[in-house]
Amino acid sequence: MENLLPVFVAITGLAVILQAGILVAMYLAVRKSSERTEALVVEIKTKALPALESATQVLNDARPKLATILENLEHSTTTIRAQVTRIDAASNDALDRGRLQLLRADELVSRTLDRFEQTSTLINQTVVNPVRQVSGVIAGITAGLEYLLANRATKAKAGADAKQTVPQDEMFI
Repeated sequence: MENLLPVFVAITGLAVILQAGILVAMYLAVRKSSERTEALVVEIKTKALPALESATQVLNDARPKLATILENLEHSTTTIRAQVTRIDAASNDALDRGRLQLLRADELVSRTLDRFEQTSTLINQTVVNPVRQVSGVIAGITAGLEYLLANRATKAKAGADAKQTVPQDEMFI
C-alpha cells in the first residue's frame, strides 16, 4: 500500500490541475459573456433609452390631454345616457298613446258598425216591411181593378156584339 500513495497523490494532483483548468475556462467564458452583455447594455442604452425618454415625454405631454379626453368622454356618456332615457320615455309614451288611439278607433268602428246594423234593422222594420205590405195591397187592388175592368170591357164588348147580332138575327127571322 505504500507504493500506492504516490499514485494517489499524483491522481489527486492531476484532478486539482484539471479543476483549475476548468475554473480558468469558466472564468474566460464568463468574462467573454460579461463583455458581450456589457456591449449589449451599451447598445440598449444608446438606442432604447432615447426611445424610452421620448415615450416618457410623450406620455407626460399627453397626460393632461388624456385627462381632458376622459372627462369629455365621461360627460358625453352621461349626456348620451340621459338622452337615451328621455328618448326611451318618449317612445314608450308614443307607443302607449298609439295603442290608446288604436283602441279608441276600434271602439269607434265597432260602435259605428253596431249603429249601422241597428239603423238598417230599424229601416227594414219601419220602412221596407210597411212598403212591402202597402205594395202588396196596391198590387192586390190593381189586380182586382184590372179584373173588374177587364170583365166590364168583355161584357161591354159582348153586349155590343149582342146588340149587333140581335138586329141581324131579327132580320133573319
